Amino acid sequence: MRLGTFFCIDAHTCGNPVRLVTSGYPKLRGETMSEKRQDFLAHHDWIRQSLMYEPRGHSVMSGSLLLPPCSDDADAAILFIETSGCLPMCGHGTIGTVTAAIEAGLLQPKIPGKAILDVPAGQVHIEYQMDDDRVRSVRIRNVASFLAHRDVSINVAGLGELTIDVAYGGNFFAIVEPQTNWPGLDGMSADDILHLSPKVRQAAHEALDCVHPDDPTVRGVTHTMWTDAPRNPEAQARNAVFYGERAIDRSPCGTGTSARMAQLAARGRLGDGEDFVHESIIGSLFRGRVEGRTQVGQHEAIIPSVEGWARVTGHNTLFVDDDDPFWRGFEVR
Repeated sequence: MRLGTFFCIDAHTCGNPVRLVTSGYPKLRGETMSEKRQDFLAHHDWIRQSLMYEPRGHSVMSGSLLLPPCSDDADAAILFIETSGCLPMCGHGTIGTVTAAIEAGLLQPKIPGKAILDVPAGQVHIEYQMDDDRVRSVRIRNVASFLAHRDVSINVAGLGELTIDVAYGGNFFAIVEPQTNWPGLDGMSADDILHLSPKVRQAAHEALDCVHPDDPTVRGVTHTMWTDAPRNPEAQARNAVFYGERAIDRSPCGTGTSARMAQLAARGRLGDGEDFVHESIIGSLFRGRVEGRTQVGQHEAIIPSVEGWARVTGHNTLFVDDDDPFWRGFEVR
């Protein structure tokens, strides 16, 4: 029996994939995107697994569903699906989704050049630049971001004792800066990142209780960010972000850039209105900025913005049929 037929627009944001699923999914229950996220996880997560995992996807695959808005002032809503789960927020996913949806005519904001989007983490404001019928860049005014924990000591097999910070930028990130037991990214291969990142994430999870003050369904360290000095003279910093089980973000990571700016701002290393150009593991750039200050629970927070670009790579129709032994997808670990 065929379980579903899904039309998708494939794209990438600064190198990292975005698969916008435009049809085939059910109507989700809930008044807010946080509630709809919980409904999707409880009843429809097989769609994410089938479309993101092999054989239809791969370990780095990331995607989204474009939904009607939940708020009166919003233009649309986005649910993020990827190999690591159904995320509260995804920056590169937003940039890719907005680009693909506008170019396909699926998103028609009330004010050209601007959009308001409901996401599980809250609401984000978008500005985008057009060149004829193409979207050339997208800037996200992201959810409030903050440094949740600082100078946390963890022990990681293969490295020893590390000192990390944990910051929130739409997801919780364990942030590792160069130090005695880890000299920096230049000494790490991609295999090293894939091997060590889950250990850092697990150690952070065991040492800390990370729960968003306004939404208890947003909890736990989900990403590991390794940081270093940039190679590109335009950039202020470089990173490699790990997510899922075997994924390294090819983009500089939008929520990761927001979390990094929140960390630097809290430590007095990035000021209001300052630009922050972030370099990815493949050399692509996001352009961030501290737009303002706010408060999240007991945390002093920033309002970050992140700008990047995306390109559409193709359209496809995917079938999910339970006659296929691997209809739910799989990961090789």
